[in-house]
Amino acid sequence: METIHDIIKWINGYLWGPPMLVVLFGTHIFLTIRLKFIQRYVGLAIKLSFTKDADGHGDVHHFGALTTALAATIGTGNIVGVATAVALGGPGAVLWCWLTGVFGFATKYGEAVLAVKFREKTPDGTMLGGPMYALEKGLGQKWLAVLFCIFTSLAAFGIGNMVQANAISNLAKETFGTPNWVTGGFVTILTAIVILGGVRSIARVCTLLIPFMAIFYIAGCLIILGINHEVLIPSLALIGKSAFTPQAAGGGFIGASVMMAARWGIARGLFSNEAGLGSAPIVAAAAITRNPVKQALVSATGTFWDTVVVCAITGLMLVSTMMRFPADFSALNGAAMTKRAFAELPVVGPVILTVGLLTFVYSTILGWSYYGERAIEYLFGKKSIMPYRLLWVIAVMVGAVVSLPLVWDFADMMNMLMALPNLVVLLLLNGVIFSETKKYLWEGSVEDHSRD
Repeated sequence: METIHDIIKWINGYLWGPPMLVVLFGTHIFLTIRLKFIQRYVGLAIKLSFTKDADGHGDVHHFGALTTALAATIGTGNIVGVATAVALGGPGAVLWCWLTGVFGFATKYGEAVLAVKFREKTPDGTMLGGPMYALEKGLGQKWLAVLFCIFTSLAAFGIGNMVQANAISNLAKETFGTPNWVTGGFVTILTAIVILGGVRSIARVCTLLIPFMAIFYIAGCLIILGINHEVLIPSLALIGKSAFTPQAAGGGFIGASVMMAARWGIARGLFSNEAGLGSAPIVAAAAITRNPVKQALVSATGTFWDTVVVCAITGLMLVSTMMRFPADFSALNGAAMTKRAFAELPVVGPVILTVGLLTFVYSTILGWSYYGERAIEYLFGKKSIMPYRLLWVIAVMVGAVVSLPLVWDFADMMNMLMALPNLVVLLLLNGVIFSETKKYLWEGSVEDHSRD
């Protein structure tokens, strides 16, 4: 097992290394240019998030699809992942992380356009879509669609289930002294209640949970930023300077090159918002919408909220606190850094961090359950859904009580392998994305029903 683990870590070194990150970030930039900086429509996209298409086709409303996707992305990557990026890449990693959200908007938009464009309705009225349907129907490459679904289903059980359950149980044990099996049993029951009801049940819970947990966490960060107000401008200057010039060690910060800042900032940003990995368009395809562009704009706001807002605020909070107390951070890494920053709020801070992590991680279990379900259904048909859901619930309990370093690294590998066929379809069908955008957005209102 140790040998297998070493091989997986070696593969991950390449998959999450500079070449793949350049391809992903390059796709973000290419689609941004191809779509004439689609990010300029972020205001419209946020507005559309709160509208409903009463006569559209789909299973859940725009906001439900968005919050389900955010449930899968807003998680430990926003809290622990940003801290890891700062620890390994220096303060400049925060800016590179933020840029993945800005440019990733275009990729997330393109994914959703293809997902809705090539989705299909089952005999019972359920909408199915995502990269696998775009690969099969748009490119005629069913073998790539099968590969994508295999990678997605395996990644889901790891990064979307067992490692998340493990994080919840360990956090509860560390904070409240609760045995892992007790927390695992509780989360297993909560998960079963929600996912056995299907996507509508998941979307209902996420619609309530995501706004609450995001506001709760962001409020805590903003209070700490208020406490650190005297060093906010110097912190922003340090983040900007460190992103493009080598950072010398000192003042609580490790030395980091521009390459290290970019590598870890981009990697953590991509890990956080999943733009380009092909996961979010699976739920975007289930949205009740009249045309692909409307839901695509809504889906793209996921990178805005996840990375441009949450990750940026987390990063600035960390760097500003580190500037005030450099000695306290000299021996800390990852989660310990975030924990120390929240200690600036006596009593309340640790509670905000703990509740935030617990809700973030639980929501990830719900969001990824849907991604895995759709992948399994594509591979084995509708009869596989209920066995899959039961297996998912069991995996939550298993993940809560066992150590999972191998599972985490394996899921990390599958997660990035998902991106390969997804990037193929994005780049080869960029003309379809362009034409749909031209039809529904540039040549008329995205609400213009006569063009549907």
